[in-house]
Amino acid sequence: MGKIVITETKLTDVKIVEPAVFGDHRGFFTESYSEKDFKEAGIDFDFIQDNHSLSAQAGVLRGLHFQKGKSAQTKLIRVVTGAVLDVIVDIRKGSPTYGEWEGYILSEYNHRQLLVPKGYAHGFMTLTPNVNFLYKCDNYYDAQADGGIAFNDPYLNIQWPMAMDKAITSEKDQQHPTLKEFEAENPFVYGEI
Repeated sequence: MGKIVITETKLTDVKIVEPAVFGDHRGFFTESYSEKDFKEAGIDFDFIQDNHSLSAQAGVLRGLHFQKGKSAQTKLIRVVTGAVLDVIVDIRKGSPTYGEWEGYILSEYNHRQLLVPKGYAHGFMTLTPNVNFLYKCDNYYDAQADGGIAFNDPYLNIQWPMAMDKAITSEKDQQHPTLKEFEAENPFVYGEI
């Protein structure tokens, strides 16, 4: 079928993936994942778990999450209904882009996917209601390795599309430390993950 287009981003090792989309008056067809095509494009991960979340309202903010140690995950993210601002932060000590963040619009309309390597904190805010958010992982979920950094970290100064007092968040996500507070226990080292 079609090939995929890979775009490098300003963040080290992060890629935007755009699969071929074939549309006509009926709708569209796309191969959202083909191991062969991804390997040919230089993306060679053993994805072993698929996750799916539904955010019912616009303004839902989830993140910034990661898993530590041997449970760290590379993620391949996409949105199948609605739209999000997907945000990632490089938390790998020694990385050329350590402490930097970028946001990407992922939607049912642009069919973009985002490859998020191990050592990045990840989160998103929904721009529409009824967002179905899917992602592949190269490691299983491990509650003991679960971690996060504050979505409202003043050092990061992430430009979310909605005021934080209007964002719909979980209690857990409101308790994460800032990147600076996390530094002492940060296990992620660039080149060692």
